[in-house]
Amino acid sequence: MATKKSSGKKSSSTRKYSPAAGKSVEREMKAMKQGKLKSGSGQKVTNPKQAIAIGLSEARKAGKKAPPPKKS
Repeated sequence: MATKKSSGKKSSSTRKYSPAAGKSVEREMKAMKQGKLKSGSGQKVTNPKQAIAIGLSEARKAGKKAPPPKKS
């Protein structure tokens, strides 16, 4: 008889980010859409990924649950 093979990926049951971290990202996205969000160098942020990164960074500084930044 054939046996069923598992995919190998394990689904995580815990949240990666806290709801408070999500609120921080929402706030930064709203500021970006209004044109008020600036990066560390003072330039206007227009990339949504950069706005998300800024929101997560602020959440980490505030001690909220968020995984460490990815290494590139």
